[in-house]
Amino acid sequence: MKVRWLFAGIALLAFLAGLSLWLANEPALPKPGSADLAPAALYAATFRDAGGQPLSLARFEGRVLVLNFWATWCAPCRREMPGFARLQSRWSSRGVQFVGVANDDPAKVASFGRELGIGYPLLTGGDEVDELARRLGDRDGSLPFTVVLDPQGQVLEQRIGAYPEDALEAALQRFVH
Repeated sequence: MKVRWLFAGIALLAFLAGLSLWLANEPALPKPGSADLAPAALYAATFRDAGGQPLSLARFEGRVLVLNFWATWCAPCRREMPGFARLQSRWSSRGVQFVGVANDDPAKVASFGRELGIGYPLLTGGDEVDELARRLGDRDGSLPFTVVLDPQGQVLEQRIGAYPEDALEAALQRFVH
């Protein structure tokens, strides 16, 4: 009986040692930096909508804006976007607007949005997308990157990595009155 307990204890210690090594070597998500962007510059940013027409972020001034930087090849983006679509439906009447921005092929973005049933605007651009994300705090160019802005364009919250639906809903409850 004592031998069993000894082996069980050794097995537990080996498991814990392996787990701690795995966690120690798991890459941590970078932390967002501070935003370096005046609201006027934010609202002046213009991208292309699904039809290829220019659309300025000024269209969303006066609303709480959830700006999500993503790509069609990004697995965490694919996982979080259906939750964003549900939140857009629940929060739009309270002045919240979700917008996805991608430095990606416009045809792929449009197809992706249809496939996932995304009802909020998905905009595309080139290097200006990456520059806006960087100026909003995504120093490493990590995706997905989400920024919540107040109606005047001030950053309320930033997140690098997937933003779980329940966590974003809790944030919106704090920010929207």
